[in-house]
Amino acid sequence: MKILLGSLLLLFALNTALWGQMKADTTGCGWRDLAPAQFKKLLADSVVTLIDVRTSAEYHAGHIEGARNIDVRKPDFDKQITGLKADRPVAVYCKGGVRSRVAARKLVQKGFRVYNLDKGYLSWPDKLKK
Repeated sequence: MKILLGSLLLLFALNTALWGQMKADTTGCGWRDLAPAQFKKLLADSVVTLIDVRTSAEYHAGHIEGARNIDVRKPDFDKQITGLKADRPVAVYCKGGVRSRVAARKLVQKGFRVYNLDKGYLSWPDKLKK
């Protein structure tokens, strides 16, 4: 009985540890999806390179303050990201979260630590209008 109880406790502890790891990397692809409040805290608390991966027109219609616009759909996206500081984490966003995940995958492949705004700019509470 003691062995069974000990085994169950060990199994529970391992399951809890694995669940924590899964939540830390929400996509399983090397980047983290963050809710708007978490994303805002990340931007406030650390030195992060913030990239808006939408089109230039979308960026100029409104963007998060401090964001640099690098359109993920442009052929020179890979060339532009090679100029980023590799020792800084990169935070990315698009309109709804699809294009930013494409960008996140490319950035992770280049060795960057990446954070993605889950549900994109549509979920951002502090939109900056130009």
